[in-house]
Amino acid sequence: MSIDIANEAGIDVDEARLVALARFTLGQMQIHPLAELSLLLVDERTMTDLHERWMGEPGPTDVLSFPMDELRPPHLGGNRTDPEPSADPSLLGDVVLCPQVAAEQAAKAGHTTQEELELLSVHGILHLLGYDHAEPEEHAEMFGLQDQLLTSWRKSQAEGQAQAGEQPQGAAQATSPQTPRAKGQPGL
Repeated sequence: MSIDIANEAGIDVDEARLVALARFTLGQMQIHPLAELSLLLVDERTMTDLHERWMGEPGPTDVLSFPMDELRPPHLGGNRTDPEPSADPSLLGDVVLCPQVAAEQAAKAGHTTQEELELLSVHGILHLLGYDHAEPEEHAEMFGLQDQLLTSWRKSQAEGQAQAGEQPQGAAQATSPQTPRAKGQPGL
């Protein structure tokens, strides 16, 4: 998988860990191994501009998703039951994160900014794959999957670090981003 990351936020984050999480998430979702994804970290001013332009809402937000191709999970008519990934790799789209907003949310939730960025990355990727949380059933499915992916990721990281004799990172329990998106709009 090709996962590009650009940090234009001016804040240090563990970019390699975000890329590894994105790769793990896409693998768990059985996305073609040649699919492409872009992660972009921006400052509050840039996120405010994007949020106002694409969502028509004031102020910055934590995450926006801009899908490129129409990939759908099985419940939306996609075929994820094939043991073989589809023959056509796809450009999934862009996940835009705002570390400043993530830091505020992390402080309120009682975990690190990195853990919040991980949660938001998975959330944004799920939006790119067609998941939404506008309706109660959609919310339960998407946030359940998000929590499951984060738990699996953190467990795999803790096991890998334990084997290497390191202290595990990201052991806090996941919480959820707050703003729903309208259908046909970039995901939040």
